[in-house]
Amino acid sequence: MAEITCASPLDGAGAGFLLAALPDGPVLWAQDRLTKREAGAPFLPGIGRELLRADLSRPADVLTAMEDALTSPAFAAVVGEIWGDPAALDFTATRRLAMRAEAAGRPCWLVRRAASFQASAARMRWRVAAYPSDSLTDDLAAPGDPCWRVDLFRSRLSPPGEWVVRHERGREGAADRLHFSAIAADGTLAKSPAADGRTGIR
Repeated sequence: MAEITCASPLDGAGAGFLLAALPDGPVLWAQDRLTKREAGAPFLPGIGRELLRADLSRPADVLTAMEDALTSPAFAAVVGEIWGDPAALDFTATRRLAMRAEAAGRPCWLVRRAASFQASAARMRWRVAAYPSDSLTDDLAAPGDPCWRVDLFRSRLSPPGEWVVRHERGREGAADRLHFSAIAADGTLAKSPAADGRTGIR
């Protein structure tokens, strides 16, 4: 189980990075009432993925839906968005989610909006921000593949670090890929081949 936060609760960078990292197949995307009201809901026609949206009132209902979905083989991944620091989202709740996700062998992402830093059993905790994309080689005025600056600041699975991540969208039947470039001390980017693809970020 992994958590994503952004500097601003209305920043769409975290959701964009998450969508690029999701595996193929149906995904449950659950939101509580405050998240949908303040940040909006995923626009299904523009995403091009198999998403089943669950609009729920309380954070506790989002957590229950995520746990139930992790027990179902119908979903390839599970996503939940929760606003703020509700009492239902404590360390025990994140630990239960993490254990369910590991038992199911499926990615589980928790997007926390307008939340303070709290203890969590999430195996990976990410901060995500937008990053300028490169220009297209055949049209210098057009934006290229989407990019993010990501900070893995807590991890039980791999060493923490900071990267610029580029989403290479599949063309002519090729699979989508995430390319990680490590950020050096001088601010330059260095390719990190071991971090290519979608593995190891869930």
